[in-house]
Amino acid sequence: MPGMFQIRIHGRGGQGVVTAAELLSLAAFDDGRHAQAFPSFGSERTGAPVVSFCRIDEREIRTREPVAEPDALIVQDATLLHQVDVFGGLRPDGYVLINSIRSLDELGLGDWVGDFRHERLLTIPASGIAREHVGQARPNAALLGGVAALTGAVSLEAVVQAIRTRFPGKLGDGNAAAAEDCFAFVGRELEALSHA
Repeated sequence: MPGMFQIRIHGRGGQGVVTAAELLSLAAFDDGRHAQAFPSFGSERTGAPVVSFCRIDEREIRTREPVAEPDALIVQDATLLHQVDVFGGLRPDGYVLINSIRSLDELGLGDWVGDFRHERLLTIPASGIAREHVGQARPNAALLGGVAALTGAVSLEAVVQAIRTRFPGKLGDGNAAAAEDCFAFVGRELEALSHA
């Protein structure tokens, strides 16, 4: 992965948006890279739109600015798609992972995707996968497995290690299993797209 890889995570207060960025940076450290994670400070109340950022690089990261031009977007709550400009600054070759059981067309993004690489834009039922493994529909940790599969920015092993470090015991095991399921889900989707 040459150069800095920048990720922006959109969700709502209470969905673990900030924790997701922290876990991603922990995973990058475990992979032997430099990383930083930080939230965009605003309204942190439950249900309010929240944004967090993660940068990963081979070298020390000096910038502290919010990520204006992400290489990858994670959208934890699809209801934000038509409320905030989640796609602002996204590069044409960027990656997008949206937590939803609906397709991009069903989400009203059919026209928008034309300018982007289709194999880098995916929806994934991360809330359902999380509910199955953790008993709660909190998609943040599960989605990181999908990010590992889609972007290669971090390894699945490092994501699982970061989750287990942050959440020891049963909660960590459940979130790690959800991340592994999301990794496998994205792998299957990419395989299907490559044969389409």
